[in-house]
Amino acid sequence: MNELVPIERIENKILVLRGQKVMLDRDLAELYGVPTKHLNQAVSRNLDRFPPDFMFIISNEEFDILRSQIVTANWDMVRYPPRAFTEQGVAMLSSVLRSKRAVQVNILIMRAFVKMREMLQSHEELRRKIDAMERKYDAQFKVVFTAIRKLMEPPAAAKKVFGFQRGKAENGSGKARRKA
Repeated sequence: MNELVPIERIENKILVLRGQKVMLDRDLAELYGVPTKHLNQAVSRNLDRFPPDFMFIISNEEFDILRSQIVTANWDMVRYPPRAFTEQGVAMLSSVLRSKRAVQVNILIMRAFVKMREMLQSHEELRRKIDAMERKYDAQFKVVFTAIRKLMEPPAAAKKVFGFQRGKAENGSGKARRKA
């Protein structure tokens, strides 16, 4: 089933809009192998299945930002702001789009959302552990950080001058001059 659509390709299509992870109608249509118009028609025929927390139409301002950020996409052909589907909205699409490919792709998309959620959760747990360690060991490591800072300071200027001093002992060839 993974040969159908690589999960990395799906992950790259997941955006964050309005603080939610979403996928745009045109990206979903591409993954499902249907024209965007057909996907949106199926959604429009079943709007009662897509409350605002499942699907929303992005604002013109959000649409302009997407156009400027996604320069490789052909946004000039798009006349209407796209629909954004949350994870629940993508899951609901499987009940609206009934092709075998749509069902298989939907399973992969759900796995991509789960994988992203797990990655974000593990990063959050790691951050919390580091914060806790920093609070717990802050006083103990203060001595270590102070010592490290002292080691990083440049050494005090030496009082004695070592080596030759220019102009006093050199004749230009690197040898000391002899008095005649």
